[in-house]
Amino acid sequence: MKNFEEDLFNENVMTLDTYIMFKLKEKTNQLTPELKAKNRAPISLSMGAPTANPPKYILDSLKNCLDEPGIHMYSVPKGEQFFREAIGKYMHRRFNVDLDVNTEIFSLIGSKEGIANLVRAMVNPKHEEKDKDIIMVPDPGYASYSQFIQCSGGLAYPVPLTEENKYMPDMEEVFNELEKDGFDKNKVKALIINYPNNPLGASATREYVQSVIDFCKRHGILLISDAAYCELYFSEDEKPFSVFELDGAKDVAVEFFSFSKPYAITGWRLGWICGNKTVISRFGKCKSTIDNGIFKALQKAAADVLNSKEGDEYIAEMNEGYKRKQAILVKGFKELGWNIDEKKVPHTTFYLWLPIPRKYTNAFDFCADLLEKSGIVTVPGNAFGSHGEGYFRVSFVCSDEQLQEVIDRMKADGFTY
Repeated sequence: MKNFEEDLFNENVMTLDTYIMFKLKEKTNQLTPELKAKNRAPISLSMGAPTANPPKYILDSLKNCLDEPGIHMYSVPKGEQFFREAIGKYMHRRFNVDLDVNTEIFSLIGSKEGIANLVRAMVNPKHEEKDKDIIMVPDPGYASYSQFIQCSGGLAYPVPLTEENKYMPDMEEVFNELEKDGFDKNKVKALIINYPNNPLGASATREYVQSVIDFCKRHGILLISDAAYCELYFSEDEKPFSVFELDGAKDVAVEFFSFSKPYAITGWRLGWICGNKTVISRFGKCKSTIDNGIFKALQKAAADVLNSKEGDEYIAEMNEGYKRKQAILVKGFKELGWNIDEKKVPHTTFYLWLPIPRKYTNAFDFCADLLEKSGIVTVPGNAFGSHGEGYFRVSFVCSDEQLQEVIDRMKADGFTY
């Protein structure tokens, strides 16, 4: 009899590990009884998602459209016309970017699904490492990027984001390093950028992103911009922008957007891809074989909130809350000995990226100790790539009281820098 695990799945799938967030949740669940017994019930600083309720406006809109004729029937993979028109209006209003809603916008069941399917559509799976199609990914970066590529039979080549390069690496230098490592530059199909960045919270300048666009044009590489955090900012000086505000972006780029983070509807799975119409068209053909689009009622509610006064007010209120929560953690970690230059702390996303205490040699051991002794769940930096070693990520989406409890526990349990 066949061994279903060994004989059924392809070799790329067999090399995948469980996603880091699920592993952390499983470990936390195992330790919860013990932690509760010593008054250290788990507090999660690992979540990459809002925990607040969505805006009442979007919930009311969803309820109100559920009785509309045809609302429960199939949609279409590209999204209903009203959904795409709302996105087109938003892109113009928010970024002063004009898109053809029929050829340059396509709906997604969340931007994660969209990026995975785009990678799947681009990569020709190969066995030998040096023969594989290459997609360049930020390191540290969202862990799923590399897993998408690995599962598709491609190679994820790391683009180092470091304090030294201000998280804006010279792409020609990275390209030359790739060749020195024995890879064929002609195998590079795409470059993924993610600003504001998960896990760093870092942003990039317009000048830098323009240089990345120019780099991609010179070398015939698709630029994939993941803008999932574009509405999470609390300083006008760091207000995120779209790549399509810059010269030549439509020639080489697509950009992914998500409803999850700004409206706290992560479970709804809603997003869109926009940009180069040739890429969008081919991506659409691939998607049409996989799904039949998003539940129309969700599209209706999302379209309603996207350009509403109520939606904008909700985002502004949430960002004020994140600003306050960030200040609680920055103050607390400074009291614990972390040397944090507040002028350099990013004012985007809901993440803090910090070095591990000096007595630790690796991030995994520190995060494991913090969980087992204090019930505080954080993410080791190397879960986001090799350049994340020596750091850890905390998110500030829980209550102000829980954030202060985190600092109090660390003080009581001897966790200092």
